[in-house]
Amino acid sequence: MLTHLYIKNFTLIDELDIDFHPGFSVITGETGAGKSIILGALSLLLGQRADAKAIKSGCDRCTIEAHFSLDDPQLPEIFDDNDLDYDATDTILRRDISSQGKSRAFVNDVPVALNTLRLIGERLVDIHSQHQNLLLRTAGFQLSVVDAMADNLATRTAYSNTFRQWHEADTQLQQLRESLRQTAAEADFLRFQVNELCDAHLAEGEKEELDNTARAIGNAEDIKTALAQADTLLNADGGIVEQLHSAAQAIDNAAQLYPTLADDISQRIRSAYIDLKDIAADVSRTSEQADFDPAEAERVYSRLDMLNALLQKYHAQDVGELIAQRDTLRRRLDSLDASDEQLATLEAQAAQLHIALEQQAATLTAQRTKAAKKVAAALIAHLQSLGMPHVQFEASLQSKPLAADGADEVQFRFTANRNTPLQPLAQIASGGETARVMLALKALLSRQGSQPTIIFDEIDTGVSGHMAERMAMLMQQMAADGRQIITITHLPQIAARGEHHYRVYKEENLFGTTTTHMQPLDNGRRLAEIAAMLSGADITREALDNARALLRQQKSDAFLADTK
Repeated sequence: MLTHLYIKNFTLIDELDIDFHPGFSVITGETGAGKSIILGALSLLLGQRADAKAIKSGCDRCTIEAHFSLDDPQLPEIFDDNDLDYDATDTILRRDISSQGKSRAFVNDVPVALNTLRLIGERLVDIHSQHQNLLLRTAGFQLSVVDAMADNLATRTAYSNTFRQWHEADTQLQQLRESLRQTAAEADFLRFQVNELCDAHLAEGEKEELDNTARAIGNAEDIKTALAQADTLLNADGGIVEQLHSAAQAIDNAAQLYPTLADDISQRIRSAYIDLKDIAADVSRTSEQADFDPAEAERVYSRLDMLNALLQKYHAQDVGELIAQRDTLRRRLDSLDASDEQLATLEAQAAQLHIALEQQAATLTAQRTKAAKKVAAALIAHLQSLGMPHVQFEASLQSKPLAADGADEVQFRFTANRNTPLQPLAQIASGGETARVMLALKALLSRQGSQPTIIFDEIDTGVSGHMAERMAMLMQQMAADGRQIITITHLPQIAARGEHHYRVYKEENLFGTTTTHMQPLDNGRRLAEIAAMLSGADITREALDNARALLRQQKSDAFLADTK
């Protein structure tokens, strides 16, 4: 509950310091007096985005501070999660805004992030501004009303978590499918390249050997001629081998006359003779085999052509680089092939989550269907008390594709007349009817919600006379049910019903500066204020009598309510 509000240097407000009370309070004042300014300041305090233009002209900063008594079982956990001291009797929210646009937020004098201030503020105050009547026409708001009545937060949270997981899995699935579609041609080309290089049976050093063999084949005649010449020189009669043999015999003969010679020269000549004789045999044998098989020559040339073509195609310097590229391409292809397995895994995961999502959506639908009937019955009862005796209302559920908020769309269908068919509320309700429907909804939701304070900003727009009195009585009942109700109104029938009455007015000083003030009204001033609301600036005796009657009626009804 809001117990105290302090505002300094905010637009037209120099300084405002005022207490609030439990029950039903009303705020009145002429159009343009600054009632909306006070609500604007309170909205900033509850986390609305700050604007340096809100600071009173000539000032370097503004301050908005409010005191609350707390009665919400979820707030201690929120305070604990944010390392804040919890004081149920007096919790202070403060917002400081500088002329440079900088904003600082505090809870119990501890600096907090704006999101934290907003999180706590949402649990404390519900400000119903005039434009919110337009929300009544939106499907999202209508669905939120049904959900509030269903009290299905746990189900919606579970559904939201599953929807998020499914949406993430489905997004990954679609991205992978698109990636695979785009890389399908690449995979085919990679597969062709890997197969081509694997079929080549590449081996390190093979090309060098083939190059040597090819050179030999290309110079076969020269090689054969050289070998034949060498064979002749070595093996022909009188050839080198025979001459060396003769030299060895000569040395042997000389060694008989000079024994020392045999130990050295003879031994070396005979060793050379044996080696040369083996060499001559090899030369003779090689010369006989110097002819190359044409089929072998064809194989060598064909293999070299293939390797050279691959080296040029893959811009490689040697076969070693080709082997490295083959292995790299194979790993790339393996990763693409693994994507098929990943695709299958993601498809199974998404399908499983979708099944769970449909089951949770069905649970939500069942809860909402039951709650929609309760909403209709409760609203009809409230609207009948607000002067619509023949009202018809239903909250119609229709299916929609699975979305973040479920598989249901809600449409409020309404008619204020007995013989008029139900039609969408947005198409048929007048301004006054919309105001009464919204008030009835707030009365309904106030029993479901946790906000201890509800502020109405001229919810009575389009209503007057007896209907306004009935709306005031409903707000009184909401206050009696444990809510602090504060309403800004231009209607005396509503103003007279408040337990506490505040007046907002503007005042111009000697320097021509206009400031907004707010003051609580005692009985005498309250009588004059309501009379002025009835007759205008010139208060007549009749207006005063009517004002007294309205105030007496409020006291009488309050007495009757206390004695029930």
